Amino acid sequence: MIVHPAGSRPSTKPDSAYFTGIVRMDPLIASPEPARLRAIQVTFEPGARTNWHTHPYGQTLIITSGAGRIQTEGGPVKEVRSGDVVWFDPGERHWHGAAPECAMTHIALQEAKDGTTAYWEDPVTDEQYGGTDQT
Repeated sequence: MIVHPAGSRPSTKPDSAYFTGIVRMDPLIASPEPARLRAIQVTFEPGARTNWHTHPYGQTLIITSGAGRIQTEGGPVKEVRSGDVVWFDPGERHWHGAAPECAMTHIALQEAKDGTTAYWEDPVTDEQYGGTDQT
């Protein structure tokens, strides 16, 4: 059994090469092998977002507060709010982040493949974020 008391591990800032805007990450669990589960709580300030990326085994987002935006490649930008749960299929190219004028926090659940939970790609443009470019 592993117990991480609340507040016992420091918040971190993610690598700015993979995010736009102000983002904070709070670790939840990195289960020991052979388990693969990784979970983090991520808070995006208004307008902040991930780059385009994929996950080897998919990803679940549980929106815990605020309002945000998500998009899969070729699909429309969708609004998400506190209480929403989102599933991205393995290899599904997507991004997620806060709404333009509201912060958003989610719990991200994903599994590691050979120690990797995400394959990072190019930044989301302002046009993509705003929904005017449906790339």
